[in-house]
Amino acid sequence: MPSKIPQSDFQAITYVKRDWLAYITLNRPQVMNALNQATIIELTMAFADAREDDDVRGVILTGAGGKAFAAGADISELAKATPIDAEEQARSGQQLTLLVETLGKPVIAAVNGLALGGGCELAMACSLRLATEEARFGQPEIKLGLIPGFGGTQRLARLIGKAQATQLILTGETMTATDAYRLGLVNEVVPSDQLLARAEEILRQIGKNAPIAVRYALQAINEGLNVTVRAGMDLEGALFALCASTEDMREGTTAFLEKRHPVFTGR
Repeated sequence: MPSKIPQSDFQAITYVKRDWLAYITLNRPQVMNALNQATIIELTMAFADAREDDDVRGVILTGAGGKAFAAGADISELAKATPIDAEEQARSGQQLTLLVETLGKPVIAAVNGLALGGGCELAMACSLRLATEEARFGQPEIKLGLIPGFGGTQRLARLIGKAQATQLILTGETMTATDAYRLGLVNEVVPSDQLLARAEEILRQIGKNAPIAVRYALQAINEGLNVTVRAGMDLEGALFALCASTEDMREGTTAFLEKRHPVFTGR
């Protein structure tokens, strides 16, 4: 069901829908799109809306200003945090990244600058990551006497391996876009003037496929990483069977046999 969140409800982000794509843009360029609590709340609202809107079949997440995707947590806010405040901030950030990761629809992070700390963690929660040549990635929390708190210690190791993730987290070093691509953190490095166009191109390619199958494929990939191969195959088999119960599967197989393009309805 389409949602009706007014654009005026947001101050730290912009949220726009065109055709069946949703565009969520971090919009605090004066502080390098730092993630304060208000921004996390607005991002959570927007992603929850995109999840519930049947007309939305893909999301592009990026940052305004051209210098940062998101440069991390808002240090002015974090510096005043008590341990209780810090845990609440970490949990809200974790809930946001879990929402993005389990949205059931592809989310592309279009990283157009710094993606550090919480910004890197937010990008890692997305289904795919595209980066400009100027982009930089890292988890520098250790330099502030902290550790990543929005899932970075978990997702980075899963994406690039334990050894590389451990070095990056313990040193607080940053990666170039080229290094991030080499390590498998980034899917593609593209020129800055082609970033959004390439993200749209990928989502439109995905959008030609059956929405239910896309959702189940994302679920199988995400949940399968956290269990044994056998348990992952059990999940895959169950989701495969559910796909076989859909009208889209009948349409897809019939269209193949009839040598025509399928028309999927998400049912």
